[in-house]
Amino acid sequence: MNIAVTGLNATDNPGPGVPVIRSIKESKEFNGKIIGLVYDSLEPGIYMENLATKCYQIPYPSSGLTHFYDRLELIHEKEKIDLIIPTLDSELYAFIKLEDQLNRLGIKTFLPTIEQLNIRGKDKLFNFCKDNGIKVPRNVLVNSVQELQKLPDDFDFPLVVKGIFYDAQIVNNIEEAVSAFQKLSYKWGFPIIIQEHVAGDEFNVVALGNGKGSLTGAVAMRKLYITEKGKGWAGVTINEKKLFEISRLVIEKTKWQSGMELEFIKSKNDNEYYLLEINPRFPAWVYLATAAGQNLPYALIKLAQGEKVEPFENFTAGTIFVRSSWDLITNIKTFEKISTLGEL
Repeated sequence: MNIAVTGLNATDNPGPGVPVIRSIKESKEFNGKIIGLVYDSLEPGIYMENLATKCYQIPYPSSGLTHFYDRLELIHEKEKIDLIIPTLDSELYAFIKLEDQLNRLGIKTFLPTIEQLNIRGKDKLFNFCKDNGIKVPRNVLVNSVQELQKLPDDFDFPLVVKGIFYDAQIVNNIEEAVSAFQKLSYKWGFPIIIQEHVAGDEFNVVALGNGKGSLTGAVAMRKLYITEKGKGWAGVTINEKKLFEISRLVIEKTKWQSGMELEFIKSKNDNEYYLLEINPRFPAWVYLATAAGQNLPYALIKLAQGEKVEPFENFTAGTIFVRSSWDLITNIKTFEKISTLGEL
């Protein structure tokens, strides 16, 4: 099989592509090529030895679906891609809209529907959780500074200001809230989510849904080290029953098809887990799940091929990941090939 994977940007805010590829290649069943699809010629995954067989630069989906599809079709003519695994939130809508066209080329995907994608959106998550008995921080949606300045009286600082697609900032007063609102709305558009700040420890779950309402696998971890951007830079797998109950409920109610990450915080006030976000793809720490005994990326491949996959039952708690920075050295001619020819 020839499998294409996006998101090879292994920077201080890493994409999931590199750990997804590592997981696939670790399976003893895999025998094929990995094609890296990159948006920038400086994505570190391009220059990692023994990662991808070949890398191709593709245009951002925002350049237009026709242009985006034409490039994928050209790459497919050369590589005969069997499956594409998109790993970035921002590209999922494009791949879902092109799913039928890709299928006609013989390229499979294993993606949620537009409806499923919208259900877990940051602007919809509060209502979804309330409807299904899942604890979630209160939030309101605002579209102007005037609305921001008229927050309900019981919304006390600190608060969290969140962009509709990415980014979040904790603010301590109305001036900081206005500044964050303006920055995030300029970058991501409207609405902006104003969320109650819940203090506590952060936990994450990586899960795989089979598209029929069943959980194929899930691994939970507690963040041990968090960067200034709020990214987990170290974590340890834990066996926490409540986290899996909530994750299974989310998969069941959405009939989620693909990988997902659920972000939780365990409140210091009531010792309860609050669901903060649902990210519609594997996280950048997914290789931890593989190392702990659940190779979810390879399980996704088997599901995409229509194979029956028995749910994972166990994983090794106490498995730790520690992320590191590593300088990759290459030649200017190598960089020129990917930046001028669009392939390497």
